Amino acid sequence: MADSGVATRQRPGRIGDSVVRPDGREKVRGEFRFSSDLPVEGALWGATLRSVHPHARIKRLDVTPAWKIPGVEAIITADDVPGKSTYGLIFADQPVFASEVVRYVGEPLAAVAADHPETCRKALEAIIVEYELLDPLTDPERAVDGSHPPIHPDGNVIRHQRVLCGDPDATGPVVVEGFYEMGMQDQAFLGLEAALALPDPGGAGVELHVATQAMHEDLHQIAACLGLPEDKVRLILAGVGGAFGGREDLSLQVHTCLLALRTGRPVRVHYGREESFLGHIHRHPARMWMRHHATADGRIIKIEARFVLDGGAYASTSSAVLVNAVTHTQGPYVCENAVVDGWSVRTNNPPCGAMRGFGVVQACFAHEGQMDKLAAACGLSAVEIRLRNAMRTGDRLITGQVVENVAPVERCIRETDALPLPDEPIGGFGDDPMRLPGGAGLTADRGHIRRGIGWGVAIKNMMYSEGFDDYSTARCSLADGVATLKFATAEVGQGFVTIAQQIARTLLGVDDVQLDRIDTTIGSAGSTSASRQTWMSGGAVDMACRRVRERLFEHVGRMWSVDPIRLVVDGDSVVDSSDSSRRISVADATAGQRFEETAEYHHPPTEPLDENGQGDCHTAFAFVAHRAVVDVDPELGLVKVIQVATAQDIGVALNPLSVVGQLEGGIAQGLGLAVMEEIVMQDGKIRNPSFTDYLLPTFLDMPPVVASLIEEPDPRAPLGAKGIGEPPCISVTPAIVAAIRDAIGKDLSRVPVRPQDICL
Repeated sequence: MADSGVATRQRPGRIGDSVVRPDGREKVRGEFRFSSDLPVEGALWGATLRSVHPHARIKRLDVTPAWKIPGVEAIITADDVPGKSTYGLIFADQPVFASEVVRYVGEPLAAVAADHPETCRKALEAIIVEYELLDPLTDPERAVDGSHPPIHPDGNVIRHQRVLCGDPDATGPVVVEGFYEMGMQDQAFLGLEAALALPDPGGAGVELHVATQAMHEDLHQIAACLGLPEDKVRLILAGVGGAFGGREDLSLQVHTCLLALRTGRPVRVHYGREESFLGHIHRHPARMWMRHHATADGRIIKIEARFVLDGGAYASTSSAVLVNAVTHTQGPYVCENAVVDGWSVRTNNPPCGAMRGFGVVQACFAHEGQMDKLAAACGLSAVEIRLRNAMRTGDRLITGQVVENVAPVERCIRETDALPLPDEPIGGFGDDPMRLPGGAGLTADRGHIRRGIGWGVAIKNMMYSEGFDDYSTARCSLADGVATLKFATAEVGQGFVTIAQQIARTLLGVDDVQLDRIDTTIGSAGSTSASRQTWMSGGAVDMACRRVRERLFEHVGRMWSVDPIRLVVDGDSVVDSSDSSRRISVADATAGQRFEETAEYHHPPTEPLDENGQGDCHTAFAFVAHRAVVDVDPELGLVKVIQVATAQDIGVALNPLSVVGQLEGGIAQGLGLAVMEEIVMQDGKIRNPSFTDYLLPTFLDMPPVVASLIEEPDPRAPLGAKGIGEPPCISVTPAIVAAIRDAIGKDLSRVPVRPQDICL
């Protein structure tokens, strides 16, 4: 377009603009109040006593010595839980406090409230616990084969799911197979678990300020355990310092509320880093086997697979994670025949549940390893094998479900392939040691370093599955030119507070959009997980704003004696589309008026899988491709990721700045899983519960990211936009591992890749 020479002002904050987060300035300055920063006068401190054994019978629990410590105000155990004694997201199988048996290291036994954290520590040390040690189940295969006695009344197998598709006896002339393994990854959010409970006078109810991902889901479980009606328990979202799935399950919520109700005083509980590793769920460690049958030219005929996911001591979301894993066995590729078996099981390891990618991370690592094996067997490149099998809109999954979403898999691959490779030589230009594997340690020799390139492509379901009635609620009010939004959508860093304002500004023609407090005084918004909030809560905000706009048009229509259907929002005004001279600002039109509407957005229905794994169990899908370039020192086992290129199917970029932030953050998490992040377990105990020993990628580990945003609006999405939070972390892990394989020529089948895996 030619330059007219006239400067035009784009109104800030509409859909499609790169809008800065409303809480960004406070966070950069250190002024933002996270859940651990909430001030309150006269608050007691709470702390939890935890099991030191993975499996043991509790022979004696004596709290008497702790009561003798000055400053102790309350001690509670399983006997003090007034309501339901267990909780859980899908199955309520996890005790608030262990009473007879402990099933993992870190399981809560008791909690205390006192005048100071040091007093709490002394009280916990004074409590006497006598155990009878039991044989721990730490190998998930023993749960599958039944060789270990049940560790839980509900048995050791949480769920077994088969998927049978097409001809189970189909074969092909080319057959490749492999075993794959994934270690336990932690969400490693920087803001530790913290909560503040304020009891109502007389103990009639409680108000809980907490960092969580699911306000109403927490409410249901907490109220049941407290033995209180849900309207007597109020949750207010405190500042969340990251989540990634680790705040979907309850941790300190019930304990904090119980202590506040027992003492009649405010109680705050803060976890330290080691306790955080014990106090929340993790990504499932997994063992996978896959066998692909294909034609000579590389087209997939049949996939056979076996998954075993270690769910740890309690169920959490293991059954749903398993469903995601087995139903994504084929990846973003066409496959007409499949035989898949998967198990999620209980062990005496720490509980595992939701983490970014939710089962698809495990499946993708295996199926992308298989695609590289297939490419080699057929004499094809990593790109060509994926293009030949790429899924399109209208193709079927191995569950029989038709992919009705926009499915630009081929475009993801081609656009990623077209992105420029790094032009720098090994070690970079000049003598900068930070461009070498090992960095400032000056351990790597340029002459020993090898460069490799690897690929990963993924499909990821969005929103809840298997018949779950997923919905989100939002309220919009408009008065005197100011819009106010109310929802219970947990803002955990994904940027929904920004997008919600953009939607309102776009639809209502106002600049001033205020956000009401995020709490449970409005209907549920579900969990901030499953890449669902842009679609679900965005849909609810969109619907509420449109209803308010209808009310506004009706009001203006009466003022002008015109049919409201003729009215539109243009900039900051309401305009008669049949007579553009009729124009009134939204501020003037709403002077002395108030329009308010609440909307509840539901996604299309899904259904549970049947015994053969068939059914339309998922709602929607997004797609992504990654290409990684790495430098490897095979003598020292060191890896430096030089570049990650990606093209992601996003539907519509509502906020391009936020999109890029999600892409980069997800890639960092996938990089961590590829080469450094693992909770090391030994006999049911975590051996590295600190950031000294649990390694995280830092800014210095992050490579340049080059990205192509594929914008093909999805007609099934209320805003045309797909969730973008999870896909970035899924296929980048196998891409990095494939690049290491390419550099050193070894069949690496486990993540994270350790130095000894490279050197041996």
